[in-house]
Amino acid sequence: MAGKSILITGCSSGIGYTCALGMKERGWRVFATARNEADLSRLNDLGLEAIYLDYTEPQSIANCADEVLKRTGNQLDVLFNNGAFGQGGAVEDLRPEVLRHQFETNVIGWHDLSCRIIPAMRQQRHGRIIQCSSILGLIALKWRGAYNASKFAIEALSDTMRLELHGSGVFVCQIEPGPIRSKFQHHAIINFRKTIDAENSPHRQIYEEQMAGKSGHSLNGWEPETPSQSRTQSGSPWKPKYRLGPDAVLDKLIHAAESNRPKPRYYVTLSTHMGAFARRILAGRWFDAFCRKIS
Repeated sequence: MAGKSILITGCSSGIGYTCALGMKERGWRVFATARNEADLSRLNDLGLEAIYLDYTEPQSIANCADEVLKRTGNQLDVLFNNGAFGQGGAVEDLRPEVLRHQFETNVIGWHDLSCRIIPAMRQQRHGRIIQCSSILGLIALKWRGAYNASKFAIEALSDTMRLELHGSGVFVCQIEPGPIRSKFQHHAIINFRKTIDAENSPHRQIYEEQMAGKSGHSLNGWEPETPSQSRTQSGSPWKPKYRLGPDAVLDKLIHAAESNRPKPRYYVTLSTHMGAFARRILAGRWFDAFCRKIS
């Protein structure tokens, strides 16, 4: 893919890290964002073009878009919105500012960056905007209301953009992973403990049961995975596991970015396929029962 360029957000670890390295291995020029100076330095050392980005800082979004378009001569081919975080807790325990922060990062920031890149893609008459959504953008599960809502919003915005950009040469699609090996849950647990008053919640007992044995502070030597490391740990594709590696998302990203006929949606993990299937075939109350069961 000589000459092709891609901007991937949230590359300090997990999906973003593996995808950035994987696309570089395929010959793409990769711009990789992170917030921490140490992560930015590490990404640069790996041959990626690291750029600071925090979705909650509008100026950093503007600076990131401007810098990438400047370096590419206004010719960016793909934007992969990936950086996000998970806000746990029952809906009634979410303070307005907590819900607002979830949307600021997972929705508004993505929207802002996308809208700054679209004009260049329109001008060059081609481009891909790929959104890393989630199974929780297809079905809602308990105790994840803020995150559910943010991903449902991304699904709606992405579908609308795809319709509105038809004929422009710019295509919008979603990758929808289920459980993926990453630091996502680790950060979600820490964030939950910072933002939710579990002690005074009517759901206190449920929270205690869910948090039993989860410190939220130790990753036991966990390290971000290169594509080859991820594929080795994931094992055979014919033996699906509950939690796949980030290479499973990389495979979908490759098709979404390189195929002449990309799909509107890419399901990743057995959980997502099952959830999407249940959504199609189960009536309202049966579907609610299914979601309660698996939450």
